[in-house]
Amino acid sequence: MVVKKRLVIAAAALAAFPVVAQAQTPSSGFYIGAEGGLNWMLNTTVTAPSLPGSPSFGLTPTTGWAAGGVVGYDFVGPRVELEGVFRQNPTNANVPGTALNNKVNQLGILANLLYDFAPGATITPYIGAGAGVGFVDSQSALGSTVFAYQGIIGLGWNIDTNFRVNLDGRYYGTTNPTVYSTNWSNNNFSVMLGLQVKFGAPAEAAPPPPPPVQAPSYMVFFDWDRANLSPQALATIQQAADAYKTKGNARITATGHTDRSGPESYNMALSLRRANAVKDALVRDGVPATAISVVGKGEADPLVPTADGVREPQNRRVVIVLQ
Repeated sequence: MVVKKRLVIAAAALAAFPVVAQAQTPSSGFYIGAEGGLNWMLNTTVTAPSLPGSPSFGLTPTTGWAAGGVVGYDFVGPRVELEGVFRQNPTNANVPGTALNNKVNQLGILANLLYDFAPGATITPYIGAGAGVGFVDSQSALGSTVFAYQGIIGLGWNIDTNFRVNLDGRYYGTTNPTVYSTNWSNNNFSVMLGLQVKFGAPAEAAPPPPPPVQAPSYMVFFDWDRANLSPQALATIQQAADAYKTKGNARITATGHTDRSGPESYNMALSLRRANAVKDALVRDGVPATAISVVGKGEADPLVPTADGVREPQNRRVVIVLQ
């Protein structure tokens, strides 16, 4: 009973640990693991009427050990696994002609269902239960075949997407094994530490490519039906010329536009006059004429879509692009 109380306290302490910030995006997949720890087998009494001179005796185990392995599948939250664990506990009994030779050995092979409460966190609490078959010492080594079952509570440490460490407390029991045709009870508490390796976890996604570098551009505007440059337009053109000189080796494209308030053919010519006016100003500001290309778009590419015949100031422009 003292051992049982200690295990309950230990399990409560495990559950009290805080769940820390997200470590990585969890993924489903198969895993394998190895585990080991301490096992406490509870006292029991074996009644053996066929054993001459000793119709019954108390079986008092001391602290033993447990070791095993698992193979499982993680559904991200729920987990299922097949587990095999061997347990051995020294005892006070040496029964001639049986496997109870100062120790009790037992092997459990169980299917477990577990649930992680925070599968994406660095630390995740979990619970589980399992059922299967057990083999316990009797007249021969592991000679009693019994039904085995267990309950689990623990904490998992997700080191990364592939490696995990588990620390848990367990109750493990079986239906009654037999020695000398007589049943005896088998109840155990264990503390287990395990390491699991998951396969097929996705590699961390590559960082997205940097956004394309946009060529620097400048925009100057014109009065209606005009190609002359305002003081504000001249200041903007000076900025473009300074950027060209800083860059050293560049091409400049000056693209002229109009609104839709006049005939299409007239607007095409007007857009070219505006683009050439900007080119001339760039040349005066020190940009070689050979570095400048002039394009006229007329009313074909409005900045603000309008109906035909509408005067829209933002469409009367030249766009200067450095490449």
